[in-house]
Amino acid sequence: MVQIRPAKIIFAGGGTGGHLFPAIAIANRIEELLKNTGGSDILFVGTKRGIEFRMNDKLGYPLHLINMRGIVRSLTWRNLLVPFVIVTALLKSFFLIRRFKPDVVVGTGGYVSWPVLKIANWKKISTVLQEQNSFPGITTRQLAGKAACVYLGFGKAKEFLTTNTEIKITGNPVRSTISNGNREEALKEFGLNNSKKTILILGGSQGARAINEAVLAGFEKINESDKYQLLWQTGKRDYKEVTALAGRKVPDCALFPFANNMEQVYAAADLAIARAGALTLAELITCNIPSILIPYRFAAGDHQRKNAEDMAATGLAEIIEENNLKKFNLIEEAVNLIESDRFEAMKDKLREETKNKKPAVDVIAEDIIKIINKTRKSEN
Repeated sequence: MVQIRPAKIIFAGGGTGGHLFPAIAIANRIEELLKNTGGSDILFVGTKRGIEFRMNDKLGYPLHLINMRGIVRSLTWRNLLVPFVIVTALLKSFFLIRRFKPDVVVGTGGYVSWPVLKIANWKKISTVLQEQNSFPGITTRQLAGKAACVYLGFGKAKEFLTTNTEIKITGNPVRSTISNGNREEALKEFGLNNSKKTILILGGSQGARAINEAVLAGFEKINESDKYQLLWQTGKRDYKEVTALAGRKVPDCALFPFANNMEQVYAAADLAIARAGALTLAELITCNIPSILIPYRFAAGDHQRKNAEDMAATGLAEIIEENNLKKFNLIEEAVNLIESDRFEAMKDKLREETKNKKPAVDVIAEDIIKIINKTRKSEN
């Protein structure tokens, strides 16, 4: 690393954890790599409505807020304000970049990334894009041609990009500690049995009512066997209701609304039933956990379905459509998968996926540092 003064980097992205957490993972890795060679000066840009604002105290980096939103698909007077919001966001991005003088701007998706990247392009500042999903977001599709490099979580996303920009299929960046949990300690922490297989239920930070209802309907399968138990993220919205119902139906079940110690959650899991958000899938791959995926059918661009199809096509997961949940006993499907040859085949595929493969967070962080060094060398 040639770094001689702090690397100045803006991360523009947020709204959801799927956009924010990859940015945090990359920023943290850059800090680690540069701590002995000049350090880094990192700024995050987000909106007041995004998860980045709600977790500002835990972000670890200064957060600059810009009001930015997209067009609402239903007829509403708010759409009349969108042009004014965009112009204001561009102006604020201009003054922010002029003041901060970044070496590079990193876009990880969400509405707020567009004006910041757009101004960086206009001012000839290097940009990179990290796209999490199989179907790229509008910012990636529009601005990929101006980026120094585009990093894809799924190879299928490349089909939707027409650009001469360098594209690298890296997988999605996750925290380097995500696979460091201890199974024995995790099971003890959640009050679960070390001799039983653990089925993890994940519906995202807000939960997923359709998944919660399907799990409740399939509880009898857990009661029929002494080999399985549930570790269940209900989401904050459904936690009280699900806890009340589950407590009366099954003893081998640990419920929580949301967890910040996901490394312990994954350490306890043998199989996951989950949505198909890009970050969740990246973490399941890193932790070598087979999964049954239930894509959120209203995701923008149907990207969760595309993510899930990519996983299923490579043998890393199976899919159940949300519309079909009532046709299945979801817990029975999970038990049948664990007891089948397909389960071991999935685990083998997952191990192959991560074996001898450089983590995405390392590839992206190291490339960003190279871009900064190259830019500074050309300025001297």
